[in-house]
Amino acid sequence: MNKYLSAIFSRLNEKYYYQKEYLQTVLGFFNSIDEIVKSDSQIEELGIIERLVEPDRIITFKVPWQDDQGNIKVNIGYRIQFNNLIGPYKGGIRFDASVNESVLKFLGFEQTFKNALTGLPLGGAKGGSDFNPLDKSDNEIMRFCQSYMVELYNYIGPDRDIPAGDLGVGAKEVGYMFGMYKRLTQTHNGTFTGKGLSFGGSLLRPEATGYGLCYITEKALNTYYNTSLKDKTVIISGTGNVAIPTAKKATTLGAKVIAMSNITGVVYDSNGIDVDLISSLAKENKPLSDYLKTYSHVTFNKDLKSIWKIKTDVALPCATQNEIDEDDADSLLKNGLILLGEGANRPSTNEAIDLLIKNKIVLIPSKAANAGGVATSGLEMSQNAMNLPWSSNEVDEKLKDIMNNIFNEIYETALSHSDPYNLEKGANIYSFLKILDAMKAQGL
Repeated sequence: MNKYLSAIFSRLNEKYYYQKEYLQTVLGFFNSIDEIVKSDSQIEELGIIERLVEPDRIITFKVPWQDDQGNIKVNIGYRIQFNNLIGPYKGGIRFDASVNESVLKFLGFEQTFKNALTGLPLGGAKGGSDFNPLDKSDNEIMRFCQSYMVELYNYIGPDRDIPAGDLGVGAKEVGYMFGMYKRLTQTHNGTFTGKGLSFGGSLLRPEATGYGLCYITEKALNTYYNTSLKDKTVIISGTGNVAIPTAKKATTLGAKVIAMSNITGVVYDSNGIDVDLISSLAKENKPLSDYLKTYSHVTFNKDLKSIWKIKTDVALPCATQNEIDEDDADSLLKNGLILLGEGANRPSTNEAIDLLIKNKIVLIPSKAANAGGVATSGLEMSQNAMNLPWSSNEVDEKLKDIMNNIFNEIYETALSHSDPYNLEKGANIYSFLKILDAMKAQGL
């Protein structure tokens, strides 16, 4: 890494030493754009990187709410508006006990470049709270969402910042937040995406991230190996909003999903997983071990890491960040992996990514692989602006085109830098150059 980037990272590391997720993603990004920075003296002269790595603003607020027993609870709410150089802020809201400033800065930073890859005029943001909806009643979730929106509505709007769902935030939570937003602003507009179909949502939006992951995986398999998902074995971590649609679409495309996991354990069946049953268990918040009540012959393991030791052609991590470390990547290598597509936000550590790339394993980075969600959110915004809904086929074709275009751009960029198996570098360089152009054009 050149002196300019090294000096900036050293300062960030000293200033934000406690924000490991944020520092990790910045370091990976710096390693990718090193040669671009060396070749353009204006980047340092204009302080481009210093301006890029700090969010435009960090909004933090308390969220008081009342549980069903009448007790007052207080959580912390956030909205990190990272960068709006190429369009209004766009990014999901995450409700999970793990939410903190570091996690949201990492997600907002990644979202900025992910959105740039889609070709849509959208900036990057992320928000959420350390509220855990999993053990809450619907009324408790509604009261929390309404309280969260009482503060957040001041900072969002269709031309300013457009939130959506994320981990712990699905159509139900979006509906509660949008309902309160309307009461507070007296408007019905495209401020939220991921809305219900009856009030402005788009067909296929709930499935879009998973479907998009499968489409870009198909494109990569075809490009590198002249093959497809048909007859490939696939393992998928997670049983949530990304994992289930991914499993269903992969199965439709002819793949055999042989293992899935969530926080309760791993289910493995070499003959193929019953995805509908997994989906049903997830919706009812039942442990994966209940799968054995229907299929007693399958293997169940409480060790979440065991999923990466299963022999497979394709791995699609769709759970959370940093779930695959270097040892996991090594296990996947030894078991015949040919492609890893990051359905979750940066589920692989920098060391795992480096190991897979070094061994010429196709790795589709999350900012490209899971861009289908925000891409379809952009399509939802277009439908809202025109007051014109599109059919599921229309949305699906547009989504497939966007994912294919993303792959083409990052692959061609990687090729042009003589590093065809480094799609991480290709994605970072392509999106960075797009934002760099906007920064230079718009001034300080």
